[in-house]
Amino acid sequence: MRKTLAIIALAGSMAVTGIAMTPAAQAATQSTTTVKWGKFFSSDDKAYTFGKTWQAGGKVFTRWYGVDKVGGKKGWVWFEYYQNGDWHKFSRSFDGKAVEGWHGRGITKVYTFTCWAGKFDNCGRKYRII
Repeated sequence: MRKTLAIIALAGSMAVTGIAMTPAAQAATQSTTTVKWGKFFSSDDKAYTFGKTWQAGGKVFTRWYGVDKVGGKKGWVWFEYYQNGDWHKFSRSFDGKAVEGWHGRGITKVYTFTCWAGKFDNCGRKYRII
């Protein structure tokens, strides 16, 4: 009799817990994943970038910050991403401090690296950010 009551109590407890966990599990799958990245320096350490990348609503969003000395030569940030079966890349220049962002749907991989004094000069290491 005691074993039967214990089993019923345990089963009832598990049922209540299972019902309570279902909305939390659904909320966890709908939440965003944020990756903070950087400081990623150019090979000569004269420019760097950092930022954050997150996924929400089927899109990938990236907000990046670039820093180098004002005037003179520019820093460059490069992004390479895999979207819908193809690789794409683009770059943006900055002089001093810059803040920009971009987004896209269907992106599964994103890499970034920083250059200084030219679009392809003094480039640092490539990093995967998502």
